[in-house]
Amino acid sequence: MPSPLRQQSIFRRRRLVALGLVAVLAAGGVGVWAVTRAAGDETSATDIANADTTTGPDRPEPTTTPAPAAVADFSSLPATVAAQLTYAREHWQATESEQYGYLPENDCVNFASQTLLARGWVEDDEWWFDESGDPWSHATAWISSTAFMEYLEQHPERATALTDDQRDQVKVGDVVQFDWDDSGDRDHTGVVTSIETDDDGTTRILYAGHTDPTWDRSVDYAITELHPGGIAYYWSITD
Repeated sequence: MPSPLRQQSIFRRRRLVALGLVAVLAAGGVGVWAVTRAAGDETSATDIANADTTTGPDRPEPTTTPAPAAVADFSSLPATVAAQLTYAREHWQATESEQYGYLPENDCVNFASQTLLARGWVEDDEWWFDESGDPWSHATAWISSTAFMEYLEQHPERATALTDDQRDQVKVGDVVQFDWDDSGDRDHTGVVTSIETDDDGTTRILYAGHTDPTWDRSVDYAITELHPGGIAYYWSITD
């Protein structure tokens, strides 16, 4: 049974959601658009089937979702990161969750947040999920790419911002975010699963994500083929 403090927190969250729904109804549907935008502008539904296991931007994108390997070895990683990647590997194709819910076409940050919880992050007043399993009741920073960016900007103890020119500082388990149209917001969020270095020193970063179900997709592929002109940013996670 939740503690009295937790019960108060849940009551407060649900009360806020209820008030928000009343506002939506009063606005004649305008609020629905606002809430949908708050969940993050992710890649289009046409990309959903294009999950990838590429090791670089030149490898053709598969037309079907590849099955994950039977065994993924994360033993070389720190225990916290191994737990995060194990969770990501086991759930990257999942479209249902009783505990966290699922946001069709907008589940990328919900999923990334889950992996960070598996890594050992603890909820706070700005980043939390509702135990009811209703994803629309989660904190905005839990489900919105832009809100998550703003949250991390206010919490440097949790992560350090990196640009795509700082790939050499990115680690497995870090968070990658995309701005598809160079508007300043964040349109998609994933978790770094692998980092490869070519003989010429070129760094290739692969990531996993939801909505567009992805495992080991190349960042380069995402910003040159899927969304030409897109920009990648990273958050180096601090344990």
